[in-house]
Amino acid sequence: MNTEVDSKVLCLGYPIYNAPLSDLPIKSKLLVSTINQYSYCISEEDAVFKNALLASDVILPDGVGIVAAAKWLNGVSIKKIAGADFHEYQLKRLNEIHGSCFYLGASDKTLSKIGERLKKEYPNVTFACYAPHYKPSFTEEDTAAMINAVNSFKPDVLFVGMTAPKQEKWSHAHKEDLDAKIICSIGAVFDFYAGTIERPNKIWQDLGLEWLGRLVKEPKRMGKRYIYYGAVFTKHLVKAKFTPECKVSGEVKVN
Repeated sequence: MNTEVDSKVLCLGYPIYNAPLSDLPIKSKLLVSTINQYSYCISEEDAVFKNALLASDVILPDGVGIVAAAKWLNGVSIKKIAGADFHEYQLKRLNEIHGSCFYLGASDKTLSKIGERLKKEYPNVTFACYAPHYKPSFTEEDTAAMINAVNSFKPDVLFVGMTAPKQEKWSHAHKEDLDAKIICSIGAVFDFYAGTIERPNKIWQDLGLEWLGRLVKEPKRMGKRYIYYGAVFTKHLVKAKFTPECKVSGEVKVN
């Protein structure tokens, strides 16, 4: 890890991470979020969510839509870094240093499957988890229990999986209360790693068609996300490209 991010691409108003994961900045506490065409569209409708994303220390380009936007609007080639890629990178790193991680979110069943797989694939990683009750919003008591569960373990990495935008809002709101070195919202990765939802295989990923693979597997759940919001995202891109006051681009050096 470096002590600073070498560069970020300012695309559609967001500073998008544009460096290898090995170059993630070293800070006392790092808040990592991801952005794709769907979360971008939702953030344009939800000011609290947008603020949570912008307040992140690192925003990963988790989608071909964002990669394409950076190329078309900025003329910059960036590499897609999915939440699953970040998760795998962190587990490998933690396994090497005998580190620890905590999974916050999902169901007890999903967390149990994650634990079984971790023991086999990353035996040097110490882990713990907590499954909050599924609900639209959390009470103060819910939040206190979640924070206490994390802080009693003090993980190197906290993985938050509550679906967007709830997970990003919660992580941002409680960043300073959480005793973890890295806090990252990775949503569906919990289910991918547990095997409760199958991630499209590497062929789909390499072709930039992972979204299509998910749409085929889950048309009812993913239809609006990829078809409706795909059209909305395209509208945002065209507006940003051809409306001068909407153009926000460039490569940013961060000190």
